[in-house]
Amino acid sequence: MKSLQTRLWLAVALVGLVCLAWLGVAAGLLYTVLAPEDWQTVTGALGGRAGLLLFLWAGALIPVHAALRGLLERYVAAPARLADEARLRLETGDSRPIEPLGSKETRELTGIVNRAIEQRDTLLCQMDNRIQEAARQTEQEKARLAALMSELTKSVVVCNLDGRILLYNQRAKLQFKRLSRQARVTGGGELMGLGRSIYTVIDRQLIAHALDNVRRRLRRGADSPSAQFVTVTDSGRLYRVQMTPVRQTGGEAPTDGEPMSGFVLLIENITDELAADEKKSRLLNELTEASRGSLANTRAAIEILDDPDVDGELREKLMQVIRDEVQGLSERLTRLQSQSTSALQSRWPLEDMLASDLLDLAGQRIEASLSLAVDRHCPETPIWLKVDSYSLTQGLLHLAGRLHQALAIDRLRLTISELDGRARLELCWPNAGPHNGQASARWIDEPMQVDGLTLPDSVEQVLERHRGSCWLSMPASTEPAGFRLRLPLAVPAEEVSAVSFEHHETRPEFYDFDLFARDHHDRCLEDRPLTELNFSVFDTETTGLDPAGGDRIIQIGAVRIVNGRLLERECFDQLVDPERSIPRLGQAIHGISPDMVRGQPTIREVLPAFHAWCADTVLVAHNAAFDMKCLSVQSPGTGIEFRQPVLDTLLLSAVAQENQERHNLDDLAERFGLTNLGRHTAIGDAMVTAEIFVKLLPLLADKGITTLGQALEASKKTYYARIDYG
Repeated sequence: MKSLQTRLWLAVALVGLVCLAWLGVAAGLLYTVLAPEDWQTVTGALGGRAGLLLFLWAGALIPVHAALRGLLERYVAAPARLADEARLRLETGDSRPIEPLGSKETRELTGIVNRAIEQRDTLLCQMDNRIQEAARQTEQEKARLAALMSELTKSVVVCNLDGRILLYNQRAKLQFKRLSRQARVTGGGELMGLGRSIYTVIDRQLIAHALDNVRRRLRRGADSPSAQFVTVTDSGRLYRVQMTPVRQTGGEAPTDGEPMSGFVLLIENITDELAADEKKSRLLNELTEASRGSLANTRAAIEILDDPDVDGELREKLMQVIRDEVQGLSERLTRLQSQSTSALQSRWPLEDMLASDLLDLAGQRIEASLSLAVDRHCPETPIWLKVDSYSLTQGLLHLAGRLHQALAIDRLRLTISELDGRARLELCWPNAGPHNGQASARWIDEPMQVDGLTLPDSVEQVLERHRGSCWLSMPASTEPAGFRLRLPLAVPAEEVSAVSFEHHETRPEFYDFDLFARDHHDRCLEDRPLTELNFSVFDTETTGLDPAGGDRIIQIGAVRIVNGRLLERECFDQLVDPERSIPRLGQAIHGISPDMVRGQPTIREVLPAFHAWCADTVLVAHNAAFDMKCLSVQSPGTGIEFRQPVLDTLLLSAVAQENQERHNLDDLAERFGLTNLGRHTAIGDAMVTAEIFVKLLPLLADKGITTLGQALEASKKTYYARIDYG
C-alpha cells in the first residue's frame, strides 16, 4: 500500500498549498480594496498573530487528511483490492467469495464478480466431470504402467534429450540411493529426481555415443532401435545400460530433423554377476590345473599295470596311487561344488552394428580430435559386426593418436572386409620410410590415451572382450603399413523395415511429459521462462534470529518444483545438531528440543548434502535474506558456497500484489486459501512457500514478469528488498 500512502500525502499537501494560495489571494484582494489606514488597522489587529494563522492552517489539514484517507480507501483502495482479489481468483482457481468493501458501486461490482466466480465454478465442475469420465481409461493404463514398473527387476529412467529425468521407478530410486555419498541425509535425492540430470551418474559421452547409434537406426527405419553399454560408477559398481528412443509424435518432426524427443534407460547392476562369473572361472581354472597332475599320475600308473610282469607289491602301490589320485580329484570336485554359485554368466555387452556406421563413428572422432583426414572404404554388401562400438572407437582413436605423434602423418585409411567368417578392420597409413615396428606394436598393450586422458583398458583388452585380435603389418615395399584387427560378425537381425516409420503403430501415451517439448538450445539462465526452471524451495529453523551473532541452523527442509509442478515426495528434511544450546523461547516456537537434535548430523555433513540436493536449481524461500544469511554464515566451515540465483516469495508477493498491505507467510497462505499443517517446521514452511510460489507465477506473468531475470530485477525494486541481516 505504499503507493496509496504516497498519493494520500500528496493530496493533503496539494490541499494545504491550495489553502495557502487562497489566503494569499484573499490578502491581496483586501490590500487592493482597503484604504491604507484601513489596511494598517487590519494588520494592527493581527498584531503578530501570523503564527496562530499558520497553526490554524496546519490544524485544518488534520480533518482534511482524515477525509481524504476515507475517500481514497473508499474510491481507490477498495477497487484496487477488488482487482487484486479478482485476479487472484482468476489465475489460481480460488472459489472463495470476495468481501464487499468500498463505495456502493464497488460493492455492487463485487457481487457481480462473486456471481461470475460461482458460474465459473459450476462450469468447471461440469467440465471436470466430463474430463474425468473421458480420462478414466487413461488413468487405468497409468495404474497398470505404475504397477508394471514397480515390479520390474531393472531400473527404468525416462529422460528428455537434455538428459533431464522425467520418470523413474522405485527400483531406480533405490539403486541410485546406493550410489549417493550423502545417502544418510538425502536418501539419494541429489541423484534421482524429476528434473535431475542423468549425467550426474552416467558419463555424458557414453550416452551421446549411444544416442548417435539410436539416431542412425531410426533414420534407417529400424523396427526396434536400441543401444547398450557398460559403465563403471565412482563407487566401483558396474552397470549395464540399454537405451531405447522415445519417438516424436503428434505431427511433423522439428525443423532440425530430430527423430527423438527423449530416451528410456534400462539400468541393471551386473557387478555381482561379473564377480560370480570371475569366481567360477577361477574355480574351474584351479580344478583344471590341479587335476592335470592327478590325471597324469593315474594314467602312468594304469599304463604300468598293463604290464603282466609287474609283481604284487608294485601292483598294490600303483593301485594305491590310483586310489589316492581319484580320492583327491573327488575331494576337489566336492569343494568346487560347495564353493560354486548359481549366478548366471554375464559378458561385456556387444551390440549389432553396421561396419559402415562403425567406420563413420571412428573416422569422425579421429578427424575431430586429431585433425587428420580419414578415408573410409567399405564393401557394398553390408557387413554386420558384434562390437562394443564405444570402446572400439576409443581404441582406434588411441592408435591414430600414437601414429600422428610418432610419424606426423596427415592422412589415414580405414578399411573393413570379411575374411574366413570374421571381419577384418585395417587402420593403414602411407609407408613413409623406416619405422620402429616393435615400438608401434607395444601401443596395442599399453593403456589407451584419448583426448589427453589415460584410460584403464588397452586395445588388446578391448579386443579380448570381442574374442578378437590385433597385429601390426609392416610390409617392406611401398604398400601401406597398418594395424589389422579381427572382429566378430553378427547376424543382420536389424534390416531396414519395409514399412515407413509413419505407419508404425503409435505407442500408447501414458503420461504427458511437458519437459519433452523444451528447447534444447542453451540459453542464458536469466532469459529462461520461470515455468521452465527447476526450483528448490527451502526453509531453515535456527536457535535464534541472529545468525551473525552465533545462532545456528537446527533444521533444513526443502521441496522441489519441476515444470511448474510441486513434487511433494521429492523433499529434503533433516534435523541438524547445532553443537550448542537451544533457547527455551526458540523451542516454544519451532518445537525442536535438544534431545531431538542430539546424535543428528552436524552442519558439516548436512550442508554439503543439501548443496548437492539443490544443485542445478534456483533457490526459493520466504524472506530469503535471513535463510541465505544462515547458510552463508556456516558455509566457511564446510567449503560449500551457494552460487545459484535466489527468489523470495516475500518480494514477489509485493510485486504481484502491490495493493495488499501484508505479505508475511501466514497472510499469504490465508490469501491463497492454503493450510500450513507444519507451521514453524522447516519442511512445513517450505511446503507452503512452494505452494504460494506456484500460485504467484501466473500473477507475475499477468504483470509481464515471465523470466528469471525479470523476477530478480522486479524484486530488487521493492521496499522489502532493503532488509539487511548484517
